[in-house]
Amino acid sequence: MRLLYISIFALFLFSCTSDNEITEVDEEEVVEEIDKDTVTQEPVDSFAGEIIIHDSERIQEGLVLVNDASANRVYLMEKEASKILKEWELPSGIGNDAVLLDDGSLLVALTDPSPSFQFGGFGGRIAIISPEGELKWDYTYSDEENLSHHDIEMLPNGNILFIAWEKKSAEEIAKKGYNGEYEEIYTEKLLEIDPSMKQVVWEWHAWDHLIQDSDPEAEEYGVVADNPGRINLNYEDPFKDGNYNGDIFHANALDYDPEKDLIYLSVNFFSEVWVIDHSTSMSEARSGSGGNFGKGGDLVYRFGNPGAYNNSKGERMFYHNHHPNLVFNSNTILVYSNGIESVDPHSTVFELELPDTFDLKARSNNELNVVWDFSDPDLFAGKVSGARRLDNGNTLITEGDFGFWEVTESREVVWKFEGDGFFWRGYHYNDDSEAVLNLEL
Repeated sequence: MRLLYISIFALFLFSCTSDNEITEVDEEEVVEEIDKDTVTQEPVDSFAGEIIIHDSERIQEGLVLVNDASANRVYLMEKEASKILKEWELPSGIGNDAVLLDDGSLLVALTDPSPSFQFGGFGGRIAIISPEGELKWDYTYSDEENLSHHDIEMLPNGNILFIAWEKKSAEEIAKKGYNGEYEEIYTEKLLEIDPSMKQVVWEWHAWDHLIQDSDPEAEEYGVVADNPGRINLNYEDPFKDGNYNGDIFHANALDYDPEKDLIYLSVNFFSEVWVIDHSTSMSEARSGSGGNFGKGGDLVYRFGNPGAYNNSKGERMFYHNHHPNLVFNSNTILVYSNGIESVDPHSTVFELELPDTFDLKARSNNELNVVWDFSDPDLFAGKVSGARRLDNGNTLITEGDFGFWEVTESREVVWKFEGDGFFWRGYHYNDDSEAVLNLEL
């Protein structure tokens, strides 16, 4: 079974160029073909891969939580030799994200085994698994018109925030003025669920905040360039590579700012990050007014690709992107720009300075200043991937089809891990963190 999987997975990597491209075979479809529940897992105390560089004096001591989407594995490994200290047995396939909670439980996005539709990064199920491996909480968000995907976030109030697709019919999109190639499209929404009641308590829909300039007789008609807080329904990246099958936005990651009550949403097919006001009521989130920033559910800010809203000011920074996340004790954010092999054939980690005041202006340069970046001729992953700042100032980088890098502020590589998997993201946990202590390793 393992030899069969490796052969198929190698063929997949050769044939696909982007996490975002929906092709006949993508990473999630390959894993499903193998039947994730039957993949043999390596025993604890085995080793995850090869440590290529290990500078013990300059690395951040601690453990890395690894999500290997190619083999339905989530495990915690140490850095010295990649020894696996704990591995979780999952009740179904990986829907990408998995994080440790302070009590040692695993919050994990899983896949619905029989979704009505699917694209790369699909999920449909969210679960919490105890340190002992018991299923503590389980929630399905998958039906004929809706499907959770990619990323999840535990909010400070204990609720769970997640991304989902919602299907829109030919009739619905015609009324909105859609002029693209698809008969049906799948747009993005954000939902916050109270786990105790399994009830949605807040939601935001991209569908409520559209604009288009192609059909004066349809809804949402206006001048795109004059409305930067609205989303151009008919935007298509000039560097688009492949058929998206109606998944026109492909949001793939989120982060939450508890101080400003804002959500940062990575939108891969627009190659930008959207900033959304979470302080709104649900009715305000459907409108263009209200909330702490007075814009309702319209975008508070956006950056990465001014062409997505017909803005001629500012330079494009991202060519597909993943994993926006705020840097602790700093007014900066990290974003992994994947790159496109035919245009920008390398990946770059950007640290960007956030504005003191979010003032998104039409026909103005709204792009962020680069505080720090990292690239390398060997760093390129067209799919998944990400980067997180560590306590000692180093940055842990996930290169999805390779492994992990840890680099210093001066861009020196002090730890490098190569594995055989396909890695969504790596999370670092200090040895004395509550989550690790409660695992009683």
